[in-house]
Amino acid sequence: MPKSSTATKERILAAGYRLLYREGFSRTGVDAVAEAAGVTKRTLYQHFQSKDALVAAMLDRHRAHALAQVQSWGDAEARTPEELIAALFGGLRAWSSDRKWLGSGFTRLTMELADLPGHPARETAHLHKDTVEKWLADELEGLGAPQSAELARQVVLLIEGCMALVLIHRDLEYLAAAEEAARRLARLSVP
Repeated sequence: MPKSSTATKERILAAGYRLLYREGFSRTGVDAVAEAAGVTKRTLYQHFQSKDALVAAMLDRHRAHALAQVQSWGDAEARTPEELIAALFGGLRAWSSDRKWLGSGFTRLTMELADLPGHPARETAHLHKDTVEKWLADELEGLGAPQSAELARQVVLLIEGCMALVLIHRDLEYLAAAEEAARRLARLSVP
């Protein structure tokens, strides 16, 4: 693909993700994405066969960034699973404290597409969430947590649940409660 074509595709993906995150799948039209990217609808369709393909590509492009964000919340200096969990929730607290925060784009999109189990964007969201959980399990194992995969699954469940409730209620106390539960699980996991 020529350099200008690659740049155009990247511009479409970036503009599309911003709109998708802010507006949701059903309210984000291809016309709006093309306009935000500064391209024609025809140009957009030269790069993506359909809105579904565009949305899947947007999420796929965003996966690396989102994983890096979560990994950056992990404390490289953590010596215990509990310290790692505290650092993760600290990052989540900082992210969710922003007035413009709308939760996880991957989770929101999957909920919006709940009636379309074969949608390619749902598969991309699944891959992202699975990668985060496996990363956390590896980190916990490295810190000596027995049954690290089980603990990671429990912590991810608490993170996803508190993000949904913070989004619904705009109350960070749900985040504090989830963090305390996750830290308690981590303490119980240490022999």
